[in-house]
Amino acid sequence: MSVLLLEAFYGGSHKQLVDLLKESVEDCVSFTLPAKKWHWRARTSALYFMQAVPASSTYRVLFTSSVLNLAELVALRPDLARLKKVLYFHENQLVYPVRKSQERDFQYGYNQILSCLVADVVAFNSPFNMESFLSSISTFLKTMPDHRPKDLDRLIRPKCRVLHFPIRFPDVTRFLPAHKRLRHSVRCDDIHTPATQSHVQRSAPSCPELTIDSEPPEETLQIQPVSRPCGYERRNLQPLHIVWPHRWEHDKDPQLFFQTLLKLKERQLSFEVSVLGETFADVPDIFSEAKEQLVDHIQHWGFMPSKEDYLKALCQADVVVSTAKHEFFGVAMLEAVHCGCYPLCPKALVYPEIFPATYLYSTPEQLYKRLQDFCKRPQLVRHHVTQVDLHAFSWDTLGDSFRSLLGADSDRMLTEEHVMT
Repeated sequence: MSVLLLEAFYGGSHKQLVDLLKESVEDCVSFTLPAKKWHWRARTSALYFMQAVPASSTYRVLFTSSVLNLAELVALRPDLARLKKVLYFHENQLVYPVRKSQERDFQYGYNQILSCLVADVVAFNSPFNMESFLSSISTFLKTMPDHRPKDLDRLIRPKCRVLHFPIRFPDVTRFLPAHKRLRHSVRCDDIHTPATQSHVQRSAPSCPELTIDSEPPEETLQIQPVSRPCGYERRNLQPLHIVWPHRWEHDKDPQLFFQTLLKLKERQLSFEVSVLGETFADVPDIFSEAKEQLVDHIQHWGFMPSKEDYLKALCQADVVVSTAKHEFFGVAMLEAVHCGCYPLCPKALVYPEIFPATYLYSTPEQLYKRLQDFCKRPQLVRHHVTQVDLHAFSWDTLGDSFRSLLGADSDRMLTEEHVMT
């Protein structure tokens, strides 16, 4: 029990990471809270863990996500203060989109800043997450009426590093339709470009047919010649299947997604849609409205608790769409690409760090035109070998970095030496 894993919001990617670390790193013990009432978890989980975590001399490392107020916890439990404290940011509250500026609750971002100050190592799942957090601290603190602290970003930055979220990509071959199995066979998974900050805006080859006049010129995507199985051409006559696998919340901008689909419907274009992802207490009204208007196009609707069923649904889809206004990594998009979906993402947030330029759109109109073209010619995506470096985000690639991070002393000693100097 040398590694103490604490997760105040045990759901989604937070759950995936805790489960993966427990399974793959020796001597871990975890304490969690269900993924409900996020705001209360952020406010009060330290008090819960104060009582729930038994005292033990065997703990060496404390690993937690930024939902927990780590400063409160180590004040309440001084025995945990001596551990190497690792704080992992799946997201950050300093740039979380709110519908009105006065709705932003100062407490959540403030908690995260305090947690960084007491942590020994602060790990972010992407460069975008790290830089957006550090560069926003000063502006965020200006909302305080007076006696504002200064230069906190300079205290926090030396502790920071980027460590991408690790995904254990399952074997989905048995779920893939014939045309996707063929594309899997021509992918060269051992040739990759490292997904680091240095490759932001990297481009991949693309097919000339994919270029839309209103978009920037794109290079050419390689379509490998493959033999066609029986029924292959019949598959290309089936409607384009679009999947949206995100949380049903306003920061994922479901409004834009459904508005785009309704435009496709108005033009009498043929398509099917699957709307997956988790739901929480407050589901935007647009979901019930869209379900009624798109009823004839729906293939799947709602969260799939079974991971196998979820992967099957992704494998049957052609295009995966993000309309997010708030994304610091995007596990669902990468899982969909692994299942053979063509990705369409905003040219913003974390996406340019992960996806080549051909998969990015800059405006709602560009998104609509891409989907319109794919509805008319679904073979464009069904013949396409997706050029996204999944290997860079796999547990096979990142596992050793996480094991090193959860080692007891190295990073903490380096951080303490830096602070002392």
